[in-house]
Amino acid sequence: MNRKILAATAAAITGAGLITAIALTPSASAGQQATPADQAQSEMLAALSRDLKISPEQAKLRLASEQRAAVADNTLKKQLGTSYAGSWLDATGTTLTVAVTDAAQADLVRAAGATPKTFARSAAELDAAKLRLDAKSTKAPATVPGWYTDVTTNSIVVLANAGGEAAAKSWAAESGVKADLVRVEGSTEDPRPLIDIIGGNAYTFGSGRCSIGFAVEGGFVTAGHCGTTGTRTSNPSGSVAGSSFPGNDYAWVRADAGNTPRALVNRYPGTVPVAGSTEAPVNSSVCRSGSTTGWRCGTILQKNTSVTYPEGTITGLTRTNACAEPGDSGGSWITGDQAQGVTSGGSGNCTSGGTIYFQPITEILSVYSLRLTVSGNPPSSTTTTPTTPTTPTSPTTSNPPGGTWAPYTYYGSGATTTYGGSTYRVIQPHTSMPGWEPPNVPALWELA
Repeated sequence: MNRKILAATAAAITGAGLITAIALTPSASAGQQATPADQAQSEMLAALSRDLKISPEQAKLRLASEQRAAVADNTLKKQLGTSYAGSWLDATGTTLTVAVTDAAQADLVRAAGATPKTFARSAAELDAAKLRLDAKSTKAPATVPGWYTDVTTNSIVVLANAGGEAAAKSWAAESGVKADLVRVEGSTEDPRPLIDIIGGNAYTFGSGRCSIGFAVEGGFVTAGHCGTTGTRTSNPSGSVAGSSFPGNDYAWVRADAGNTPRALVNRYPGTVPVAGSTEAPVNSSVCRSGSTTGWRCGTILQKNTSVTYPEGTITGLTRTNACAEPGDSGGSWITGDQAQGVTSGGSGNCTSGGTIYFQPITEILSVYSLRLTVSGNPPSSTTTTPTTPTTPTSPTTSNPPGGTWAPYTYYGSGATTTYGGSTYRVIQPHTSMPGWEPPNVPALWELA
């Protein structure tokens, strides 16, 4: 092995220069005001401490160690080429193991401060085998919830629910993956999509489709005719926790864990923020979002309206001249950044026009003791709807001058960002940190 390469690698990934470049942003000194980056770092360390059950200082040390390991791994991956067989950290996040298929490359790994391990198959070979399974995904048994490459055992793992082990092995063999490469593991997983809950987006129940009204703590509000209590929903997954129709036309869905309420309404394209629910007066402009006809606007004609549908009479609705069509039911009505209600029904369409009614949001929130998700709060928290008019607030964003890069953001494979007037492409997927600006970490970003 070329000694110059060894020396250069060691200097690049264990030297003081790298540590300085990717060091965590220091906390504000006494007398200095904490910056947003300081606050975000403090919150991240607190979350790591809480969820990994370690002290804040251990969390800080672990994060710094993981940052150095990520850069070292990416550098070695390039230098080892086809001999690279994957990498992993130990349970403490402090020791990096890098696997190789050529034992002669072990010195290069050690020079980088990592522990070498020799395996028979390269990472590229594992990925190629997994691609064979991916190509046959539509034929995977219902008892197989997933599969993945396991670099720690140099194999492909196929998960199988109880009683599905034999079917999993047969499917893997039929996909062309050698038996000695596959390891079947028992699993109780029942995966489902976890998505952002945004007003105006579609959701489904049985064979029907409606639209999300507004995100609330724990789920979202919608129309009552879109599902009776107990009805299961998909995208986002959840269950109707309360529903009233006819008489009223409102419901709320308790979303399954992992779906995130957002203080946003889909504008088709783009989004608008939701800052509160101050009721707008008659003749105010109002816009509606729905999964069939998108974003449509009109004015509020009358309030406290009763309308009779074939199923019965609905009272307390607001009447408008904005249009809507089937599938828009349950969707958001908003004036400026203030939530107004959810689509109930009406007559006409978005070609000839019509009269559409919405169920006011304040009644829904009051009946079910819900809190509207509004801008300015973390996605997981919500704010009680104001009972007196308040000054609307809008979310603020802070991007670097001339760029879209931001710290504490996950950038996956193929992601691009801009910073300092240049566009960068991800080399190594990662969650960004202060000090990891694209020009500072060439192991993570390259000019696009």
